[in-house]
Amino acid sequence: MSVQTERGLAGRTIRGILWNYGSFALSKTVVLVATAILAHLLVPEEFGIVAVATVAVTFLTVLQDLGLGPALIQRRGDIGHAANVVFTLNLLLGFALTAVTFFIAPFVASYFHEPDATSLLRVLGLTFSIEALGAVHLVRLQRSLRFGRVFIPDVGRSVVKGALSIGTAVAGAGAWALIIGQVGGVIAAVILSWMVFPWRPHLEFDRALAGELIGFGLPVFGVDVLFVLAVNLDYVIIGRRLGSEALGIYTLAYRLPELLVLSLMIVVNRVVFPAFSTMQGSREGLRRGFLATTRFTLMATLPMSVGLAIAADPIVRVMLGSEWLDAIPVLRLLAVFVLVASLLNADGDVYKAVGRPDILFKLGLLHLGLLVPGLLIGVRFGLVGVAWGHLVAASVSRFVRIIIIARYLDIPIRVVVSQWRPASVAGLALVGGAAAATLLTSGVGPAGSLVAVAATGAVCYISVLWLVEREGLRALLRAGFSRGGATSSEVDQADSV
Repeated sequence: MSVQTERGLAGRTIRGILWNYGSFALSKTVVLVATAILAHLLVPEEFGIVAVATVAVTFLTVLQDLGLGPALIQRRGDIGHAANVVFTLNLLLGFALTAVTFFIAPFVASYFHEPDATSLLRVLGLTFSIEALGAVHLVRLQRSLRFGRVFIPDVGRSVVKGALSIGTAVAGAGAWALIIGQVGGVIAAVILSWMVFPWRPHLEFDRALAGELIGFGLPVFGVDVLFVLAVNLDYVIIGRRLGSEALGIYTLAYRLPELLVLSLMIVVNRVVFPAFSTMQGSREGLRRGFLATTRFTLMATLPMSVGLAIAADPIVRVMLGSEWLDAIPVLRLLAVFVLVASLLNADGDVYKAVGRPDILFKLGLLHLGLLVPGLLIGVRFGLVGVAWGHLVAASVSRFVRIIIIARYLDIPIRVVVSQWRPASVAGLALVGGAAAATLLTSGVGPAGSLVAVAATGAVCYISVLWLVEREGLRALLRAGFSRGGATSSEVDQADSV
């Protein structure tokens, strides 16, 4: 890959991240506002009942794709026929999962001792069939790095979901408000996906091609299974051991770091994986891409994580209300957990891009092996213990992953760790400024304290980051906004590469 081509790809990748982050920021702002409103309209038990249904659907969601989406992204050459085959397989899987959800709903409700969850889960299961209609459209847009178009269905989903949930909650729908919003959001996203990418799929099946795609996708599917287990096992354990009220509190405590930090990491992955796949033959290009992604991802995730940990008390009091005060210590620990998780985010995309998702699968097994005993021990000490289980497991697994990716890409570990320096130095300034603001505003009430802490921390962080990383940030902006990196025709042709 030539230097000019690599620069053009870098520009498209950065623009893709910017588009995705714009979508992320707008979507998550809508979700945060809706969550704050719903927290005042619904009680913790109602959030807990919906969480039971959502956890069951999330576990089944991993079967919805079987790794076919990543296989389509990684595949080189004309993908028109392959896209139709994947669309057909997705439909079959979607219909099957809707049927499975209908039949297992009573057993899931019985396991969690929540009989009201049966009907909620059955309706939520319809989203499998609905989402299958638009999944390939979004994958093809991601593959060609056309994230400006992905912006529309992403934001549309959040807006419709929030509006329907709030409207039906005000009307007295209770827990059903969250389900109605979820289904409505999925329908809106599918309709918008067809509008922004007017590809008309056909039902096709090619046994040899399907086998080839599934052959690549299965290791990725295995990674997805482990990921779903890792991020939902805590809900299963809490719902079973501590009940729906505790589950509702934990769900909202987790919601903020999930929306602000974990979702951002997913946004970066959506762009970086197809970009890395394009440069899979250039080991030097992968090294530079991995280091840059590690460096700039932490710059975005660290201030949000640290800010959540410092301002957890006023955040909960202002956003959620007095019924949710038990979420404060849980939020603090989960904020530290997601910070640790964001220290290394792009290594999995490297392994998938070069056709080695098996390495990521093994790392997932390691993390799950640490997480299971951590959560089982932690739940004995309540929700705070569960958060500690997450933090310890993430810390150990990230340490191992740093060693392995450094060896795989032949990068000294000190070089990987050095990518954290700019964000860490600016983070210390954030902590100092936010701590001072907290002390000075102790008597002005939670809303005033939250505004002061957020403003002071942001000014301190951005100012110091600009001092220590000025050239890197300028280069990032030049690559992202330069028109010379890639022409529109290059982007349009990327889907056929």
